[in-house]
Amino acid sequence: MDIEKKKEESKEELNDGPNYRGIKAMPFVIGNETFEKLGTIGTSSNLLVYLTTVFNMKSITATNLINIFNGTCNFGTLLGAFLCDTYLGRYKTLGIASISSFLGMLVLTLTAAISKLHPHDCDDSSGNCNHSQASPWQLAFLLYGFAFLVVGASGIRPCNLAFGADQFNPKTESGRRGINSFFNWYYFTFTFAMMVSLTVIVYVQSSVSWAIGLGIPAFLMLLSCVFFFIGTKIYVKVVPEGSPFTSLLQVIVAATKKRKLALPQQPWSELFNHLPSKTLNSKLPYTDQFRFLNRAAIKTPDDQLKTDGSASDSWRLCSVQQVEEVKCVVRVFPIWVSGILYYVVLNQMNTYVVFQALQMDRSLVAGTNFKVPAASYTVFAMMSLTVWIPVYDRLLVPILRKLTKREGGITLLQRIGAGVFLGVFTMLVAAAVETRRRTVALTRPTLGIQPRKGPISSLSGNWLIPQLVLAGLSEAFAVIGQVEFFYKQFPENMRSFAGSCLFCGFAIASYLSSFLISVVDSATRKPDKESWLAEDLNKGRLDYYYYMVAALEVVNLGYFMVCAKWYKYKGTEENVDKDTSQKLDSSKPLV
Repeated sequence: MDIEKKKEESKEELNDGPNYRGIKAMPFVIGNETFEKLGTIGTSSNLLVYLTTVFNMKSITATNLINIFNGTCNFGTLLGAFLCDTYLGRYKTLGIASISSFLGMLVLTLTAAISKLHPHDCDDSSGNCNHSQASPWQLAFLLYGFAFLVVGASGIRPCNLAFGADQFNPKTESGRRGINSFFNWYYFTFTFAMMVSLTVIVYVQSSVSWAIGLGIPAFLMLLSCVFFFIGTKIYVKVVPEGSPFTSLLQVIVAATKKRKLALPQQPWSELFNHLPSKTLNSKLPYTDQFRFLNRAAIKTPDDQLKTDGSASDSWRLCSVQQVEEVKCVVRVFPIWVSGILYYVVLNQMNTYVVFQALQMDRSLVAGTNFKVPAASYTVFAMMSLTVWIPVYDRLLVPILRKLTKREGGITLLQRIGAGVFLGVFTMLVAAAVETRRRTVALTRPTLGIQPRKGPISSLSGNWLIPQLVLAGLSEAFAVIGQVEFFYKQFPENMRSFAGSCLFCGFAIASYLSSFLISVVDSATRKPDKESWLAEDLNKGRLDYYYYMVAALEVVNLGYFMVCAKWYKYKGTEENVDKDTSQKLDSSKPLV
């Protein structure tokens, strides 16, 4: 009887609070995200071609516009995360952003469907399109659609992942496992949408009709909105507690004001350890890392308290809880930096692989005339990722869970490290394939001449598949691991901001890749000779560039391993001495 009573009591404790319906909510959440990804990617993946062929923009102008658009979408996630965590909450933010994305796609569809909203067709016979440039009001209408898309991306990207994970109870074993699986399936929907968009939707846009091709993503985005709002009554909606950045700044300001105070020898008895009665964040144990921040929690005679025990002036006195939340953010930063350097590998697989394919035999089957589009080879990376995720989640994780006794099978940092390690091998394989491609192009009869790029190697484009498969596996470990890592290691009231970290990393990595390419091109260019990154790959040494990137990734791997060894997971007491851990009251984190 006592056992049954304890079970009932534990159930009541677990059910106290939000009514979690993770499994029941998933069809609406996953449906919303799948259709949103199909709509967004289906619209953005072919925008460059749309701008140059329908709006008759010069390639440089169109490229710059797309780069600005993508960069604004990625960095806009910071503002979206701030508004979400501070004022709106994830449900309202996603609702507003989804509607905005649909309106943006609808505007783009109208620019293609209504002849007055885009320039007249270009006169291809003369090669002169100056007479058919877009008018100012046509460009304004187009940019109006882009603005809606930016608002949508800024709200959806940082919030949809955290919102889905919010539907599971982090206090139960099944809830924690549900969160782990959700991260894998979330990325599965992303890659699935990429594959469909880069094949079916792009084909319709380029070969059938731009109006239909852009209308399909708009319709899919409308379905995404419908799925999202249908599940409104069963969602767990986390209420924002105000700006989390205010608390972070208060700790820094308070620690700066008290920088001359000596650090306490017994922090468990001397530091201000007040905890609000109601807070979204889990209680954190004291840690010895970044001890200089502890000064913010030193109580002096000048510090006054309110009747509820909180500090009268939060800019002079902060609690240990606030200090530990700042430490969580600071600890994550070095891991985030290593991710930026890792993303450079993925950028190469999306750019120079296409140039390699253009100078290879792209026949699907030897002796046939059908040529695989150069850009379509990147689908193999997505295929390997898409196939691997269910294998990893349903087969490998249960086995690892039994061996390691961990819910995720391996730690998050181990998963990220495996991806970074595979990234090194991805670049080494890419360099070896490029060496082979170039040698064959220079020593064997070629199949023809690629305009502006020189002779085509008789080496089959299928040789690119191994490096792309490795890139997909690497991404499955590193990127998905980082998504889950940011979500779990940031304070709970900063999870939308955690979601924006990934996209900001992608944006910075893109700029870093462009900078790296410019430096290498300038440094390796000699008088009357081509650089490593020549327009004609046969005259350059792309393989040397790949080896250089691999060397950088080896350094990055070493840096990551040092950071991982130093890192202490949120809510653990690994870096607290025994006496301190005995005296400080701590509890397990929710996640």
